[in-house]
Amino acid sequence: MNNIAVIGAGSWGTALSIVLADNDYNVNLWARRAEQVNEINQQQTNSKYLPNITLSKNIKAFTDLSNALENTEVVVLVVPTKAIRETVKQMIDVLSQPVTVIHASKGIEPGSHKRISEMIVEEFSETNLLRDVVVLSGPSHAEEVSLRQPTTVTVSSEQKAASELAQDLFINKHFRVYTNSDLVGVEIGGALKNSIALVCGLTTGLGLGDNTKAAIMTRGLAEIARVGVKLGANPLTFAGLSGLGDMIVTCTSIHSRNFRAGKMLGEGKSLDEVLESMGMVVEGIRTTKAAHELASKLDVDMPIINALYAVLFEGLHPKDATEKLMGRVKKHEVEELSMKFLK
Repeated sequence: MNNIAVIGAGSWGTALSIVLADNDYNVNLWARRAEQVNEINQQQTNSKYLPNITLSKNIKAFTDLSNALENTEVVVLVVPTKAIRETVKQMIDVLSQPVTVIHASKGIEPGSHKRISEMIVEEFSETNLLRDVVVLSGPSHAEEVSLRQPTTVTVSSEQKAASELAQDLFINKHFRVYTNSDLVGVEIGGALKNSIALVCGLTTGLGLGDNTKAAIMTRGLAEIARVGVKLGANPLTFAGLSGLGDMIVTCTSIHSRNFRAGKMLGEGKSLDEVLESMGMVVEGIRTTKAAHELASKLDVDMPIINALYAVLFEGLHPKDATEKLMGRVKKHEVEELSMKFLK
């Protein structure tokens, strides 16, 4: 297997293409915009998403999806959550052989509350074109991966062989890949930490400090774990790379879109102004809507997520949300964890 298709030429899709090219694979990188494809092929750069990075000649870009998918048995899917179903449908129309899909997106679908792997399986359900689905997740800013800085991630699938295939494809001396059998936990951790990063950015924009950020991260992780465990996840997953690890990197770094978006909200910008300024998808906003719905459906206590939902969609001022969280009824931390997290 020499050809791997990477569907989505944003910062993360391009960074993963660099990892695969470093491992001597030929990468067919699909993008929607012809000007972006021309830049990648002619200048070996993708300057909007990864400025000052030179791409390998092993990376070839395409706007034609059928050409990108030609002669490949593995597809790395790296598009925003809201584009997953549409993109998979387009793939199905042109695929000529079954593929393993490795997705590296992080989100939950509002309304259905499905994880990304569930969305992919559902779209492929009436075909024989899907071998396996794998998720790749963990603390991994595209900017640093593209510079070949040491990074560790997790891959997970319901099939051990599929996880090990993904591990073999991506692992190298810069990019260390672990396997994890807990597909639910890996996807939930990767998705919901984006919402917590929004809150950390929001409190920073309000002028609050590290104490507040640490509180949000710690209690936010407990909320994520409560939902994950209710859905069947292993609680230990949330202490690993796709839980605590991803939480740290997303909630503390200038590279994090969700943190930056939250910071602008805390500084007084409207949601529309933030989205226009970012110019890229902020997954945590859509995920917060899904998480708020999921918490109600599962009867899981998620005060931080619910407060963020009120800020984003109900007009609650960020300062009022903070005061509301701090004024909650007294609780015992260890007792709460043992009752709601570990069970």
